[in-house]
Amino acid sequence: MDIAIKIVLILHFVGLAGIIGGWMATMKAPAVNKAILHGSILQVVTGLILVGLNEMNDADVNHMKIGIKLVIAIVILVLAIVGTKKEAKAPGSTGTLAVSAGLLAILNVIIAVFV
Repeated sequence: MDIAIKIVLILHFVGLAGIIGGWMATMKAPAVNKAILHGSILQVVTGLILVGLNEMNDADVNHMKIGIKLVIAIVILVLAIVGTKKEAKAPGSTGTLAVSAGLLAILNVIIAVFV
């Protein structure tokens, strides 16, 4: 079980890197790109899998923390979906959405570490 948890955790970190890296890659002219979208999908899916695996492993799971992080992750996912659709119609018009997604991803890291 520990190996499965570690593999899913690595994928969770890859999703985080996709969100923050996608945001940083377009910092001069912020725009939502596919890295943010795919990273946010990976974050939500692997986060839910991690909670399930830890519950099955009888680990102590802070449900309040997980709930807050899930809400933030879903907001990031919605921003990425809306931003990707807007970017397809009008390139360069999604700067605020990209910055919001990046900052919310950093907030999720802060909650993960300090709460």
